[in-house]
Amino acid sequence: MTEEKSLPQFFYIKSRDVPCHLLDMDGVLVRGSKAVQGSAEYLKLLVKHEVPFLVFSNNSRFTPEVMAINLSELGFPITPENVYTSAMTTAHFIHMQKPGASYFPIGDEGLICAMEKKGCIFDDVAPDYVVVGESLEYSYKKLAKGANLVNKGARFIGTNPDLNIPAEDGDVPACGAACALIKAATGITPYFLGKPNPFMMRAALEKLGVHAANAVMVGDRMDTDVIAGMELGLKTVLVLTGASQRESINGYPYSPDLILPRLLDLKEHMGLG
Repeated sequence: MTEEKSLPQFFYIKSRDVPCHLLDMDGVLVRGSKAVQGSAEYLKLLVKHEVPFLVFSNNSRFTPEVMAINLSELGFPITPENVYTSAMTTAHFIHMQKPGASYFPIGDEGLICAMEKKGCIFDDVAPDYVVVGESLEYSYKKLAKGANLVNKGARFIGTNPDLNIPAEDGDVPACGAACALIKAATGITPYFLGKPNPFMMRAALEKLGVHAANAVMVGDRMDTDVIAGMELGLKTVLVLTGASQRESINGYPYSPDLILPRLLDLKEHMGLG
């Protein structure tokens, strides 16, 4: 496994050659509502050196505008244009499949706003899709309603497969856990649009206008961030400030290009020091 002592040639580069960055949010930039130490400083270096980046998050709770405000208040140099979420790619996918589709949402504002922007229509009687996203206030009534609609023929979509996300006091259940309840009740498996689905990462690269060979994925999860980046040909960096611990990584049959304690430690390897 690639450690700090044995770096691939890719990381010995000049600042003008720094690849575009796809940066996971939860566990890389922030943990819950608090910034990971040094992460804002790293983004300021990207801005200083004019390195394009996207905050690339499976978390569907917030709109890009709210996410940008929240991160800015923590010291990050972020605008809504720097944000791409699983809610956005889910709405994009559904619009591609069926423009003007009806849907029943189980999630927060970020999901609902993304769907509305793509012209999707709320329907709690006979929707085309049941769409589950992130929430800190999952309602049993809504989950039961969603299961009932899936049983009646609605297509079952999840914004991402994450079972949990890191918070200040420990991991909390996420979209994948909510979807698991509906799956257990219906026997129907959801289709997930967030990482590691390559659809989301391709859409993010298209938004940046770059090829996979000119981008790096920085995340905290082997099962979403690293595998998604690896399978699309991006270089991958795993940081240990979120869901992964060094001792848990050996259980996977694949490895990131680089493992670092935190995002800020990447600056020397990217020529941003």
